[in-house]
Amino acid sequence: MQTRLLSQGWKQVKSAGVFMDLVGPLWARREREGVAAAWRYGLLLTPRHLNPAGVVHGGLLETLMDHALSAIAWEAAGRVPCVSVQLDSHFLSAARAGEFIEASGLVVHRSQSMVFLRGGLCVAERQVMAAQALMKIQQA
Repeated sequence: MQTRLLSQGWKQVKSAGVFMDLVGPLWARREREGVAAAWRYGLLLTPRHLNPAGVVHGGLLETLMDHALSAIAWEAAGRVPCVSVQLDSHFLSAARAGEFIEASGLVVHRSQSMVFLRGGLCVAERQVMAAQALMKIQQA
């Protein structure tokens, strides 16, 4: 699987922070270059990500979505840290061990102190989660 991900332009993130390193490794891929650059984040799901029902735990899905959207907000804010104020999500289908899940998002609006985003998680063409987020830009 790693060879396939590398051939598709995915790179393992060396450190996505202590907490994300516990659930990872996290993968990232640049979708476009230049001003409209976009990133996708991914995670190879394993049995340790499952809930007692045998599907990926909703908390893991929320964690990945929050991490991806906050990274996108960070870029939009000029690489200034952003913290989650609100994350609204809708679980659309289950994810399972052995699947590679991808997170993507886009900035809907940015004010001086807030970033409004929309995003989602998918496995191949199957949408697993849809989300909206509000991130607060941390002032120096």
